Amino acid sequence: MTVPQECWRASRDFEHFMLAARATLDHATTNQTYATLYGVFVVFRRRLSARQGLIFAAALPPVLRAIFVEGWNPDEPPRPFEERAALEEEVRGVRADHNCSPDGSIAALAGVLWAHVDREARRRALADLPEPARAFWHIDP
Repeated sequence: MTVPQECWRASRDFEHFMLAARATLDHATTNQTYATLYGVFVVFRRRLSARQGLIFAAALPPVLRAIFVEGWNPDEPPRPFEERAALEEEVRGVRADHNCSPDGSIAALAGVLWAHVDREARRRALADLPEPARAFWHIDP
C-alpha cells in the first residue's frame, strides 16, 4: 500500500499552518502559537461527544488531528457552549503558564485552519455538529 501524500507532507504542511497562524495571532514564536492552538482545540472538544470529535478530527491534516486528540478524555461529559468571551477566557486558561492567547484567538485560528483544510472536508466536519459548534468555527466568507 502506498503511503498517503498527506502523511508525506505532514511536517511541511504543519509548518506552513503554524507560520500562518503565528502571523495571524501576532505571536513572536510558534511555541506561543502552539499554546493558543492547543487551547482552542481543547475548549472546542470539551463541548463534543467522542463521536463528534472524531468526525471533526478526521477532516484535519495529520499533525493537527493528533494535536486535537492529544490528552483528550472522551469519558468526560460534554460541556455546554457559552458566550464567545467566556470561551476565549477558557482558551487562555489551558496551560495558563504558557498561554498568551490574544482576544479573538478562536476566530483568528478558524480563518487559518479553514485555509489549510479542504473545503469538502470542512463541510463534512461541521455538517452534523450542533449550531453552537458550527458557530465556534464560523468565518466570514
